Amino acid sequence: MKNSNIIIKVATSADSHFATAITDEMASSAKARGTGIAKRSPEYVELKIREGKSVIAVTTGGDWVGFCYIEVWEHNKFVANSGLIVSPPYRKTGVAKAIKKRIFELSREKYPDSKIFGLTTGLAVMKINSDLGYEPVTYSELTSDEQFWAGCKSCVNFDILMSKERKNCMCTAMLFDPADHYTPEETKSEFKMHSKIYERFMRIKQSKMLGFLQKKQGGSASKSLLRYFFNF
Repeated sequence: MKNSNIIIKVATSADSHFATAITDEMASSAKARGTGIAKRSPEYVELKIREGKSVIAVTTGGDWVGFCYIEVWEHNKFVANSGLIVSPPYRKTGVAKAIKKRIFELSREKYPDSKIFGLTTGLAVMKINSDLGYEPVTYSELTSDEQFWAGCKSCVNFDILMSKERKNCMCTAMLFDPADHYTPEETKSEFKMHSKIYERFMRIKQSKMLGFLQKKQGGSASKSLLRYFFNF
């Protein structure tokens, strides 16, 4: 991380006053990207802080920098690292990667046997997840908990999700399975080797989803990825 004045820590009740600023930035960033996000309320973020299920980045001067939290599904079978957000002035400084690493460690500490997953529309987050040992998976490998999917109702892409019977959407699913996973070195190497293909895949996926899965496109390598992610 480039800024030594930033502290990454498990959030405590003393950090609750940042909740509104965090959720406002979540909404603002989603709107700017045009890709949608499940809406979070300040009260929900405060709950995660009080439960000890969130990680926050703050400056030594007391400003909030970034945030992420844990959700648990199906009686601890699945854990989601959700709501990753970094304040605009601190983006591209390594903060997001540091937060993801700490929330991943916290998830492993609290739920060592749980599968950890995330949904993302960004290639940068995919890279961070790959560095931690996550693998891209189909939606069928995620939790089937109705409450989790109900959280997507506030996302602008919810109609797309439902049109595909919750099998696909704008987000890419990634999973860490403690019982069956590659090492971070392997997933990191795999991502680096195929990063251009992943980048093209995500562009195609978003284009196709917005067009409700129109004609397939791309080279043979990307078609292979599309068949995997879209269940062709």
